[in-house]
Amino acid sequence: QFIMSEMLSLSPVPLEQAVLETFFSQLGIFSFDRAKDYVEKEKDGSKSVGASWSSLLAALAHLAAAEKAYHNMTFLGQKLGGQSFFSRKDSIRTIYTSLHNELKKVAATGRNAVGGTAPYLEELLSHLSEQLCFFIQARMEIADFYEKMYSLSSQKSINSDEVVSTLESVLQKYSSRFHHPILSPLESSFQVEVDVLTQLLKCQAEISEWKFLPSLLNLHSAHSKLQSWGLVFEKQRETRKHLFGGQVQKTVQPPHLYLWLLKLKNGLLAKFSFYFHEALSRQTTLSEMKALTAKTSPDYFGKISGFIRKYDAINVSLIFDNRGSESFQGHGYHHPHSYREAPKGVDQYPAVVSLPSDRPVTHWPNVIMIMSNRATDLNTLDKVVHFYDDKVQSTYFLTRPEPHFTIIVIFDSKKSEKDSHLVSFLQELSSSLKNSKPFASLKPGSKG
Repeated sequence: QFIMSEMLSLSPVPLEQAVLETFFSQLGIFSFDRAKDYVEKEKDGSKSVGASWSSLLAALAHLAAAEKAYHNMTFLGQKLGGQSFFSRKDSIRTIYTSLHNELKKVAATGRNAVGGTAPYLEELLSHLSEQLCFFIQARMEIADFYEKMYSLSSQKSINSDEVVSTLESVLQKYSSRFHHPILSPLESSFQVEVDVLTQLLKCQAEISEWKFLPSLLNLHSAHSKLQSWGLVFEKQRETRKHLFGGQVQKTVQPPHLYLWLLKLKNGLLAKFSFYFHEALSRQTTLSEMKALTAKTSPDYFGKISGFIRKYDAINVSLIFDNRGSESFQGHGYHHPHSYREAPKGVDQYPAVVSLPSDRPVTHWPNVIMIMSNRATDLNTLDKVVHFYDDKVQSTYFLTRPEPHFTIIVIFDSKKSEKDSHLVSFLQELSSSLKNSKPFASLKPGSKG
């Protein structure tokens, strides 16, 4: 006992501060249950320290539970009696609101406790509580943001720019509001999540504008951050005693939010590899490129190649309508100051992907004519446009996954517009390229 008290008097960090550091480092590695158990044990054993300490520990146990619910995203899209899930008793908004009130009380108590038994501790608890209030406001706004994104999944197209600016304003509002060193694990996990999300949404907007370098940089940065986030779960291997005496090592299961961000990144990687196939394939051999795209999910290049073989299509192209785009310079990266005249005529509709070989030039005037005559149909959700030209004995199928892009399939024979295999293939391809499926899978257990 004597040695213990001697050690405590030598310890450079007060016991309470050590408890707080341990708790937040557990939250920083997403060990929500462990963090909660830890502060609850501390609360039972520290009745003598004072009311503020006890109240803060109770609030921290609630914070750990709220963080778990937030990362598992169980609050999304659940309706009860026609009202949003946010109005339910156990909703995350209710949890956060009551947590905010608890912390405000601790902050106020600490500010008023002048010359108490442990003025340093009171001041620290008050300061941390104030900053945690900002953290909780930020969480509530981002939980709202996820709710909004989930509801966007049913729309024809998602305006990624608008979504990004909403997110960036949340980040600006709160970026330096919870900066205390003890809260740094919480701050850095918040920062990583919002950075990754912003970069992926920016990448989505940039691919839709066919901007190679910016979408590549955002995709790469999000990928690196997700990789280091994933290592957190790798490191936390649980060693369990096996029934027959051996040991089983099991990685801690990452929360739904992390898995969802990973899914969004993989979907964008597949789309990026398809839209910029030409520029990427210049960097490697044909067989290597095939092997690389085969790893993406879905493998658009492989799917379309298989479709062409099966149905004997003469061409499948992804057409980029760059009318009004001053910056269009063709495939890949271009120096910002290099000048090229804006494309005219048929060159305003380049095939950014063309399979199995270059775009069939003779068909292009026809393709452009159909695109302008049937613009209204093409802009309708999941509409597949069919056109048979008996002069050239060719059939054209067109669909538009997003505003600047149209997919065209050309056959040198007559095909029925009711050919369900062709129509469903195009609808599926278009819906997948829209990349709104990941937004639907924000809700745990959904088929996204």
